[in-house]
Amino acid sequence: MCKSKIENMDTLLDGLVNYSVDHVHQGGIPFTAYVVNSKGEVLGKGVNRVLENHDPTAHAEVEAIRDACRNTKSSHLRGLTLLASGEPCAMCYLNALFAGISEVVYVADRDEAARHGFDYRNSYSALAGFPENWGMLVRKQSTENALEPFKLLQSKRKF
Repeated sequence: MCKSKIENMDTLLDGLVNYSVDHVHQGGIPFTAYVVNSKGEVLGKGVNRVLENHDPTAHAEVEAIRDACRNTKSSHLRGLTLLASGEPCAMCYLNALFAGISEVVYVADRDEAARHGFDYRNSYSALAGFPENWGMLVRKQSTENALEPFKLLQSKRKF
């Protein structure tokens, strides 16, 4: 395992764990996340708000990525690091990948989380295959104008 180049990493991770403790004291669950730059500056923060928001995608990592994107006014977070109190689930790893996050650092791994009541280990294998194999109905039903918005955008773009 390589060591991060962020000098204040231990301080950031201690703060992240304290953020989780505070969130649990407020009735939340122990997942929090930061997005930081190479200087260790926090550009985005998030706590798991799945229960509060009735939103299954409101994981701490996703919330931190959204916050960082808003704060940096960018949808690309290249060169930034995602810090997580618990190892990200597959959805959160994909969000980090899509956002261009360069590094992910977590404090508690998936097995430790599972031993404490949060077993999301099956999320990794669920995303390893095609959507048709995920246990939900997935089908294409085309319409006459299905590609119209794509063609419109393509005509507006200057490549």
